[in-house]
Amino acid sequence: MTTATCNVNHADGRTSTLEVAHGTSLLQAALAQGLAGFNGDCGGACQCATCHVYIDEGWQARLEPVDDTEDAMLDCTAEPRRPSSRLACRVVMSSELSGLSVTLPEVQ
Repeated sequence: MTTATCNVNHADGRTSTLEVAHGTSLLQAALAQGLAGFNGDCGGACQCATCHVYIDEGWQARLEPVDDTEDAMLDCTAEPRRPSSRLACRVVMSSELSGLSVTLPEVQ
């Protein structure tokens, strides 16, 4: 199984590294590995906005564009939406994203 890494910056200053199988969402990997800060109340169906992350500069252009469903859900996040906001359930890891860096908001 081929994997990619993702660096997760927590609101308290800690950094965690996830190993994510290609084709797996960032949310699925975070939940499977018990990483705090990713709620995913809807189970990854893009219906709750509790897997909000900020994509670090330089990585945003490598992601698939935000679709209408994700765009609507990003208006419902607990922390303010930024241009770098994405939902981790919609970030599907691949070799092109290995080394991705994201920052978690203080609250989901």
